[in-house]
Amino acid sequence: MGSFLFVLSKDDNEAFTRCCQFAKIAHSKGHHVDMFFIDSGVSWADKNRDLNNKTVTGDCPADYLPYLVENEVKVGICTPCAKNRNMDEANFYSNMQLDGGPHLIDMAAEAKVFNF
Repeated sequence: MGSFLFVLSKDDNEAFTRCCQFAKIAHSKGHHVDMFFIDSGVSWADKNRDLNNKTVTGDCPADYLPYLVENEVKVGICTPCAKNRNMDEANFYSNMQLDGGPHLIDMAAEAKVFNF
């Protein structure tokens, strides 16, 4: 099986929905999956956000993110990106934790990378 890294850099409902959708698909097919949120994408780590906003295709983050949380798919949250936005790790989903660029590069060296 393969190894996939999904990187989210935008605070965009469609980008987040697709990122979660493809991460769920890869994981459910038995692949190793990691995710990493950078730049304004870190805002999706906040578990108080509304996940029910529909995309043009009619799906939403709530269709995919719960699977990723329940299956403990690891999501690294860029530490300086989150801290400079005054984000509190206590408000992150249970599968998400602060992480840094060195780990992102290590994961990317071993995986197929998808950017959203």
